[in-house]
This record gives sequence, structure tokens and C-alpha cells, in this order.
Amino acid sequence: MTLARSREPGDRERLLTGIIDLCEAGRANGEPTHPDVQALLNSIFMTLVVEAERDIRHRLSERLADADWAPSALINIMALDEIEIARPIIARSPVLNDHDLVRLLVQATLEHQIEIARRPRLSPPVVDAIIDRDEPAVLTALAANETADISDQAMQRLVDRSRDVVALRSPLARHPRMSSDLAEQLYVLVGRALREALATRFNLDTARMQSALEEVLRAAHRGESEIEIAPVEQDEEREDMERSLIEKLDSAGQLRPGYLLRVLREGRLQLFIMALARLGEFEPPQIRRAIDSAKPELLALACSAVGIDRSVFPTILEHVRQLNGGRPGGGDEGLRRANSAFGPFTPDIAGMAFRQAVGAV
Repeated sequence: MTLARSREPGDRERLLTGIIDLCEAGRANGEPTHPDVQALLNSIFMTLVVEAERDIRHRLSERLADADWAPSALINIMALDEIEIARPIIARSPVLNDHDLVRLLVQATLEHQIEIARRPRLSPPVVDAIIDRDEPAVLTALAANETADISDQAMQRLVDRSRDVVALRSPLARHPRMSSDLAEQLYVLVGRALREALATRFNLDTARMQSALEEVLRAAHRGESEIEIAPVEQDEEREDMERSLIEKLDSAGQLRPGYLLRVLREGRLQLFIMALARLGEFEPPQIRRAIDSAKPELLALACSAVGIDRSVFPTILEHVRQLNGGRPGGGDEGLRRANSAFGPFTPDIAGMAFRQAVGAV
């Protein structure tokens, strides 16, 4: 009662924590919750959480993210809170049903929608709702979600959309639901590395696919096709231009850590990879291996090695995930692990640890 009367944030948090402990203990003992008690708990939670400070709501979201007894109204409100508070709820809460997720897609911000698309084991109705909304960044996050229940028809819609949304192509090429028929459609859109991966994975007739690719190229040159394709020649030419740009900036002393965030904001992921590799004296495939992993701490080590500040890394990670289909994975827990990459050791130690973690190229 003393805690309930207090207006101090610390007392409010202790009260909330105590109630959660009681609820969890009751569930662990198999005790059913009487409807009247449940209604009272709902009212208490709603009153306390709405008035709680941001830090308290943030910690509370972590406690309630896995609770199947949590009040539905409370979980839905927290899912609409600012993204750092909403993220664990959206990612893990068993209370959120398909109807809740579809409603969130309509009401919430783009960041919330991306988190919904990354939620493990999305059902077909939610997948279809995401595709219907046709937001490129959200579609890319969905394509990178290998646990989502994406039907053959939905995969076809994503492949069709990848004709215009270039960022979709890489995660789609790696998706476990990709079929050989869809792989043939995707083959003519992607660059050299993904073509080789698709041909190997689906045992494609490379001679026939190359002929189809050349026909698409001729149609594009004649102006009969508006599809943006990535032929081998364009891949190699773009890589050479980007490599030359990085070398010139480095020679002129203008390649600095701040450049990394700038190119990410411009949506130029490959340029970010090359710049980070040059700054840290790494190999570009090592950076690519890090950003395609489920361990954001690898990218954090590389950033720490070139002098990126701990406070800047969450922004870098978010941009990379948006441009790379949600990778590197790991969620909020991965971000917390990544914080350990920024000291107290020196940048040289971080660089050595990065090389050891990703291995030789």
C-alpha cells in the first residue's frame, strides 16, 4: 500500500516488479487466475504503465515480452510505444495474435512495421498483409525472415516486386522457400555472385539461363524492358568505381570513420563495406561475412577497430540491417553483446579480435 501511494518512479517500478513476480509465481505453480482477479490486474497494470517513465517501460517490456499471462490491452499499447520499448514485445510476445499484428502494420511507424516483418514464425495472413502494404523496407525485412510462413504465391509476389526493389533480391536468393522456378526468374535480375549461388543451389542449366539473361539485356537496351538488372559487367564496373573512390579518399586523407555513416544514410551498403575494410585494413569479404551473420558484435568489433564511438554504433547497425535484409541478426540481445566490443581495450585489439572471429578470407 505504501508503494501504491508513492509517486516516486522507483517505488512504482518496485510495485510493478512485485506484481509481475506474483503473477509469474502463480503461473509456475499452476494456479488459475480468477476472472475478477485478472480484470483487477489488467486495471493495475494499465494505470501504472501509462504513468511510468520511459526507462521503467523499457525494462518492463523485457519482463513481459515472453509472458503469456500479460494483459492483451497492455501488450498492444506497449507494442505501439517508441520502438526501443516496443521491439521486444513485437518480436516475442505470445499475446500478440495475427489480428493485433495486422492492426499494428496500419497504425505503427515504419520501424515498428520492420520489426513485425522480422518476427519469428509469421503466419500467412500477416505475411500477405505485409506484402499488400508494399513498403520496400518492410518487404526486405520479410524476405530476410527465414522462419516466416511464406506461401508459394507470396514468394511469387516478392520475386515480382524484386524487379523494382533491388534490396529484395539478395535475401530472396538465400530464402529457404525459394523454388527452382522462382530461382530462374530471379537469376536474370541479380549480380554475378547470386547467379552462381542460385545455379549451384538449384542445379540450373547455366547455358540456358545465360541465354535468357542475354535476351533480357537486349530487351533492356532496345527499351522494351524497364526491369533494373545487374549484369556481370555492371557489377564489375561498379565495384571498380567504388574501389577507386575509396582509394582516392584514403590517399587524400579524407577517408574517416564519419564517412561510414554518411554512405549508409545514402543507402550505399557496398561502399560502406569497402570503406570499412580499407579503414581497418580488413578484406571486404570479411566485412560481408560479419554483416551477413547473426552476431552484430562482429560488426561492432570492426567499427571499434576504426574508431567508431559506442554511441554511434546502434545507428550504424540499424542502417545496415535495413539495407541488408535485417542482418546481422541477434536483435536487442545482440546489440547488448555488441557494446562489449567498445572497450576497455584498444582499437588494435578490437581489430585482432575481429580478424580471429571472422577468419581468413
